[in-house]
Amino acid sequence: MPYISRATRPAARSAAVSAVVAAALAAGLLAASSPSASAAEVQVHDIQGATRLSPLAGQQVTDVTGIVTGVRSYGSKGFWLQDPEGDKNPATSEGVFVYTGSAALTVRAGDAVRVSGTVGEYVPGGQSSGNQSLTQITKPTVTVESSGNALPAPVTVDAKTVPSAFAPDGDPADGGSINALPLKPRSYALDRYESLEGMNVRVGTSRVVGATDPYSELWITVKPHENANRRGGTVYKSYDDQNTGRLQIQQLAPVSEQPFPKANVGDTLTGGAAGPLDFNQFGGYTLVARTLGKVTDKGLERETTRRQAKGELAVATYNVENLDPTDPQTKFDALAGAVVSNLASPDILALEEIQDDNGAKNDGTVSAEATLKKFTDAIVAAGGPRYAWRSIDPENNEDGGEPGGNIRQVFLFNPERVSFTDRGTGDATTGTDVVRSAGRAALTLSPGRVDPANAAWTDSRKPLAGEFSFRGRPVIVVANHFGSKGGDEGLTSHHQPPVRSSEAKRLQQAQAVNSFVRDVRKVQKNADVVVVGDVNDFEFSATTDALEAGGALKSAVKSLPRSERYSYVYQGNAQVLDQILTSPGVGGAGAFSYDSVHINAEFAEQNSDHDPQVLRFRP
Repeated sequence: MPYISRATRPAARSAAVSAVVAAALAAGLLAASSPSASAAEVQVHDIQGATRLSPLAGQQVTDVTGIVTGVRSYGSKGFWLQDPEGDKNPATSEGVFVYTGSAALTVRAGDAVRVSGTVGEYVPGGQSSGNQSLTQITKPTVTVESSGNALPAPVTVDAKTVPSAFAPDGDPADGGSINALPLKPRSYALDRYESLEGMNVRVGTSRVVGATDPYSELWITVKPHENANRRGGTVYKSYDDQNTGRLQIQQLAPVSEQPFPKANVGDTLTGGAAGPLDFNQFGGYTLVARTLGKVTDKGLERETTRRQAKGELAVATYNVENLDPTDPQTKFDALAGAVVSNLASPDILALEEIQDDNGAKNDGTVSAEATLKKFTDAIVAAGGPRYAWRSIDPENNEDGGEPGGNIRQVFLFNPERVSFTDRGTGDATTGTDVVRSAGRAALTLSPGRVDPANAAWTDSRKPLAGEFSFRGRPVIVVANHFGSKGGDEGLTSHHQPPVRSSEAKRLQQAQAVNSFVRDVRKVQKNADVVVVGDVNDFEFSATTDALEAGGALKSAVKSLPRSERYSYVYQGNAQVLDQILTSPGVGGAGAFSYDSVHINAEFAEQNSDHDPQVLRFRP
């Protein structure tokens, strides 16, 4: 996944009308010329309207009444206001967020208040994010009329009330946006959630499908059987089969006042949660819990793969998440212990996100020798083999990732089981070629980079190719780390389907790797070629199709049952990002054993955010 600093999360909301509303005004979708809303009695549902954009955006409203259902005293400060009566229209929300900014918060849950202010549409993450907007009242003046009132009864969000269809197709005349479409909460999940924006909602006891993260968030599903797997997760199976029951959970109280519960995938949030339904940049619709149940531990355990047989070659890939010598020894020890115990010391281990010898310090250092020595020493200390390594240092700050970190792919190999065939002296800008040697395909540079001058690899990690020999049989391995999904719109984007702009680069990268494998097979049709790494894309994606094109490769994760295909958990979706692909002859007409070893992605405590993958076959 991309290097994204969550420190950029906005702490305040702009009071200005967003660009999305300005565009809607220009298109005539909002009535800018209507009389001031202050001239007539306005209720919350009038502000929310029956589409995603308020018909009163940009206008002043006066004496909007309701009950305070929650107060947020940190981050985007403000409170949620709800009309306890409403208009009985299921498409119009009866709740709205009142953004107070730096002003002192003088209300409490249960206060009956009158609010005057400006109606606005705030886009979390900015217009370029593609996110939907949040309707709110800004620059408010607030009058408390009484306190201690009963809160409006929460609306239950469950499997019966959330449709299985995710969202309507966007309007082509509006750039594929769903903003101006009438809400159909009985037909589409996103419309159902939008119709409850700002309202007091509840979920019952629910299965956790996304572990607690460092930002005190977790994901649950209100649909217990939706694409569930044996470990309690919800698997992402295709673009056309969205998991509509997923919902992010935060809490109203600051973590400093009330610790947020730690949960792993498959645990149960017993007692559920209740509070206002928000929309934020990182995840979309979010229940901000005023009351939060307790986590029931279901005992999820980290997996261990079997050890390879004497005649089997074990090839693995593992994204170790920006590993460098400035990381604590505990991280090195934990990763090393996993290599030995959970991965059973594979013969060849391709690593992604090995950083240079001083990590993110941006001083021109590109060598990773210290990083690799510290890691391989830790593996030995954990009872594993003394791995040797091969890699090519990148040019400074030319391969993307964390600035100054100079991440790259690295081959570790166990010299007691496998040997590396060194040829030539590869560098960051010289590509390896394929030639015939003794009747077999051979690399001109080993290790060498694959097509590094190709524009597909600009500001991205270049593939690392190497020749190995196992029991006298040559095997060519290509280690990859394709471009991230940074820049893609979220699943809850106002564009439906969302714009996935990052796919273009990965498609070019996949085509380049596929072309290289074809070159190998032109020289030796039955060559054993294994393509591994963090492909940053799904097994059903155009990226994977391009890697497999022409029968050059086959994604080994597809040999697993659909419910077991995942290496990463993002926003409650268990999904494939890390892959191993094989040429047709690997293992003798495709006879191999594959394992996605789940040791990180499902857990609140992680050594990396990726799960490693292992392939075993007989060359």
